[in-house]
Amino acid sequence: MTTSSPNGLPTALSTMSQSFRLARAGLRGVLRVGQTVGVLSPRLARLLLQRRKPAARDVREVFEEMGVTYIKLGQLIASSPSFFPREYVEEFQGCLDQTTPIPFDQVLAVMEEDLERPIDELFQSIDPKPLASASIAQVHAATLLSGEDVVVKVQKPGIENILTTDMNFLFLSSRLFELVSPGLSKESVSGMVSELYASMLDECDFIKERKNLEEFARFLQRSGNTEVIAPRPYPGASSKKVLTMERFYGVSLTDYDNLKQYTNDPAKVLITGLNTWFSSLMDCDFFHADLHSGNIMLLEDGRLGFIDFGLVGHIEPSTWEAMFTLLDGLSHENYAQIAESMVTVGMTSKDVDTAALSRDIEQLFKRSEAMVPQAMTDDIGDDINQLLLELADLGKAYGIRFPRSFTLLLKQFLYFDRYVQLLAPGMDLFNDERIALKGY
Repeated sequence: MTTSSPNGLPTALSTMSQSFRLARAGLRGVLRVGQTVGVLSPRLARLLLQRRKPAARDVREVFEEMGVTYIKLGQLIASSPSFFPREYVEEFQGCLDQTTPIPFDQVLAVMEEDLERPIDELFQSIDPKPLASASIAQVHAATLLSGEDVVVKVQKPGIENILTTDMNFLFLSSRLFELVSPGLSKESVSGMVSELYASMLDECDFIKERKNLEEFARFLQRSGNTEVIAPRPYPGASSKKVLTMERFYGVSLTDYDNLKQYTNDPAKVLITGLNTWFSSLMDCDFFHADLHSGNIMLLEDGRLGFIDFGLVGHIEPSTWEAMFTLLDGLSHENYAQIAESMVTVGMTSKDVDTAALSRDIEQLFKRSEAMVPQAMTDDIGDDINQLLLELADLGKAYGIRFPRSFTLLLKQFLYFDRYVQLLAPGMDLFNDERIALKGY
């Protein structure tokens, strides 16, 4: 522990260092606001001159150019069909979160500063070429001094400051927008901005992600599940901005040709993954909320690996029960059941005529012919997504808005349907006795 000398020099130096960091963060914030204004101003001026509203594609391209905060906001828009216009929801499905890697010397600088130790005291080697680079962090393969192969997830410099600056700007803008929009419910937009900010800060805290990995491992142990595994984190080589994890070797569930090298029964592998995820809804503190093909893989030893626990969701049992009932209604074309479930799970401040809603849902299905269990095509994910957008639009007309936890769950079902069509075509996700939809 550092103690102050009689003249107070160490304390003074510490105060000066803290003041310098605050000043640097403040300068970065000012520069970030300037960058935001610089990107937006010419586009807004052009729209004013052309007297037109921005197209959804224009907004997506601007969001991607402006980086991390706006990319995450775009992904929120894509997963919230009951809050945003359909053309924006559809356009932001393609919002890219792949960014140019930062130089390797910056990666090393972040690691040494945050781990507070020289790199060579922990690692034999780190591959300068990243395995992946996203808006918040990039991942490198490495080897520990003990010889274990690991991956190191390193947060990009200045991300938290960018997030805070951007979210303050967005929160103020959303509040002003609500004030000048009498038909908009109070805090409907700013509330979502606040929720997004909290979620993004969680993604920036790798200590929380490490604890998610540890909790998921405990959940697997409690349930006696030896067929699924999550990467083991290394706390001694991890911190808030650095996460070192066991490296997995295997193939993605969508890499069907290579998958056959590891299993003779792809359907069994998929069922194991589905049952594990459904069980986590009831028996784990959270559920994995980003199970795209890069985050679930079949390992060389035959086990199924769940990776990347930066984005997780939390759900009340009652919400999951309502969602299960809704999905069951979709699979059996029970329009009254779908209507009642939408009212149960949705956020509404008025009474809903469920009989009228049921009739409208029936008309919707007759028009779209996009029934979940019958749409056995390669584009089933797109079919279901379109159906959910239609239901969200219909819900809006009745004052029903789905909470974000609900849309996160639905998003995972889109992934599951793609896996089912590839690995177990013809399998009925809702009625197969091997699948425990309710987690038991």
